[in-house]
Amino acid sequence: MADIDKLTGRYIAWSVFLIILLTLLGLLVGVFFQIDGMTAYLAVSAVFSIVVESADALVWRRVAKKSPDSLTTFYSAVSGFRMLLALATMFVCYIIVGRDAVAPYIVVLLVYYFVLLAHHSIFFSRLTNGGKLNINNK
Repeated sequence: MADIDKLTGRYIAWSVFLIILLTLLGLLVGVFFQIDGMTAYLAVSAVFSIVVESADALVWRRVAKKSPDSLTTFYSAVSGFRMLLALATMFVCYIIVGRDAVAPYIVVLLVYYFVLLAHHSIFFSRLTNGGKLNINNK
């Protein structure tokens, strides 16, 4: 069980690191290209990413501890849920800022989405295929 808690912490730490890195890169791009409102685009994407990644890690920890046989279902479900949350976030941005101003929000959110999706895929594929955590053999 300690391995699961340690891996959850590692996943969250790497997620936060990637979110901070993306935010700093976004700020640099905003300054370099003089993009107005870049902080708002980055704030929406960073908050979305922190909430989704933290929930993902905490639910994974619970599933890994309580019913490790259903982890493959979890991996599929979390991908669909993440996409639905991203679409809902884009829709809320569309409602709040309007049709003409929503494009930058969508572009920045998609960058965060794909980077963190890659992180999720790489982390858990290494975990399950690399044998670092053998949950099924207790």
